[in-house]
Amino acid sequence: MTYPRIGFACMYRHPERNLSASQLKLAETPFNPRTTTLRWMDSVTPQVAQDKLIEVVTHNLAAQLRLLAYTAELPAPLRMVRLSSDLLPFYSHVKVRDFYRQPAIQAWLGEGFAAIGALARQAQIRLSFHPGQYCVLGSDRPEVVENSLAEFEYHADMIRMMGYGVRFQDLKCNVHIAGRLGAEGIRGIWSQLSEVARNCITFENEEKTYGVDDCLQLADLAPVVLDIHHCWINENDYIAVDDPRVERIIDSWRGVRPTMHYSQPPEHLQALGFSAEHKLEMPALLEAVNKRDLYAHSDRMWNRWTNEYALQFLPRFDIMFEAKDKNLATLAFYEEYLVGP
Repeated sequence: MTYPRIGFACMYRHPERNLSASQLKLAETPFNPRTTTLRWMDSVTPQVAQDKLIEVVTHNLAAQLRLLAYTAELPAPLRMVRLSSDLLPFYSHVKVRDFYRQPAIQAWLGEGFAAIGALARQAQIRLSFHPGQYCVLGSDRPEVVENSLAEFEYHADMIRMMGYGVRFQDLKCNVHIAGRLGAEGIRGIWSQLSEVARNCITFENEEKTYGVDDCLQLADLAPVVLDIHHCWINENDYIAVDDPRVERIIDSWRGVRPTMHYSQPPEHLQALGFSAEHKLEMPALLEAVNKRDLYAHSDRMWNRWTNEYALQFLPRFDIMFEAKDKNLATLAFYEEYLVGP
């Protein structure tokens, strides 16, 4: 994995966007995970609920194999995917976890995830996970920390079953610091994470409270994922490629090629007079929109200035794109900026 990569997150988008909604759903569903709700499961008998979980998980395991088979056919620089956190619905929830702990279910899951891991390694696809906003390891509430540890270990179980987590950063599982106790809270519960979890966890800066400097407080424990969009919002400007903190971020990966995150604010800013060719200056933006409006992700990477800026990181980082058009956004970027004349 020595060449630069750009990747997409969790979902497949069909290239023919002029199809009807029903046609797109038919084309995309085989590649994308499904789920259910606890409310529905509580409304039916335990057997019906269990049968539904088996149906959903069967689909999800097959969908991830299809997604990776699609990715394996892409040019090598595009073989990077974030897997969905929704593959095993309610895995860590107290009402459902005993279902997943049954020996027969564990054996079935082990076979399914082993096939996913084998395909990823065969095709040299770089994989990652990103537990959601409810994974708050720095909370000051013990019950939230307990649930967050269980949720992270759910991801660690999937990683282990895929054959990863055996060495430092053979797969990235990324979280925000989050919680009132922040970095020190995470340091305090660090020993409660499994070895697989500690091998895979990374910490990403976010828009509001915990920025790059906060993440670097944990660089002795785990790598820092630089999100340049979040940093732009948090610090009101883009971090310079030669900022000394960038070198410290790279060092936190201990020789493994770092991953960074990249997104842009929504395209509708163009209708407000912001050019695709020029830098998005924060003071001018805040005269036109609320800062929270900038948190949202664009469909594709429409601002060329920001694209040229992001490309400066590519020699030293792999870049995970966070765009609504998923694989189509990375493919369009690749064809415009990375394919030689």
